[in-house]
Amino acid sequence: MPATTIDGVIDRLQDLIDECITTRSRLGYFAALYKRMTMAVKDGMRRGVFDDNARIEALDVMFANRYLATRAQYLAGELQGVCWLQAYGAAQSDAHVVLQQLLVAMNPHIMLDLGVAAARTCPGAELAGLAKDFATINAVIYDLMPVVDAELDALSPVSATIDHTIGRFKDKAIFGAMEKGRTTAWDFARALSTMTLPQQALRIGARDLEARLLGDVILAGNPILSLIRRHESQDVAANIRALNAP
Repeated sequence: MPATTIDGVIDRLQDLIDECITTRSRLGYFAALYKRMTMAVKDGMRRGVFDDNARIEALDVMFANRYLATRAQYLAGELQGVCWLQAYGAAQSDAHVVLQQLLVAMNPHIMLDLGVAAARTCPGAELAGLAKDFATINAVIYDLMPVVDAELDALSPVSATIDHTIGRFKDKAIFGAMEKGRTTAWDFARALSTMTLPQQALRIGARDLEARLLGDVILAGNPILSLIRRHESQDVAANIRALNAP
């Protein structure tokens, strides 16, 4: 059953995390990060940083349910979207660093699910009223990234060394990519908000292919990533616990 509240989302994600720790599934990396992002949004609601908490909760729940549905579809052999299939496929491989696993799962969730959730939470002319809180929710999530970055460094001494030397350039690139993703997600939501559902299906399908190309870039190997991978923690359960820290 889909979650109906932000607390329900957090509970569902924790169940998924617990399962992934038991099965040592790399799918738990993104689930752990996503739970912390959801908790950050909940804390933002408590602190009054949003104009409309009810609307933000509705958006958060719809957004999360789209991700949770992919899990059920994947396990049932019914997942269709190519970029989500790419993310789930990557989790079956030990060829990628933890950061790549996180980014390749964030890719379809931001490129596809965020825009769809926004357009359907606030259809048509209602979408304009979401603009400020849409920007704020992303700012809340951005605040988590330095903490996550430090945790990834703890999993890999090579990554930590890189961060101490050229970390600011790496962070700038990642934050730039996230900001671009947020902007394009909003543009995507605006386009969808003016379409019928059949028209949306065609546009979502086209964007799915675009997101797959970005996923190819995320998963591409290079000598630095290979070096990080050789020295990064291979204990999947411990890595998930680190990303799921309070």
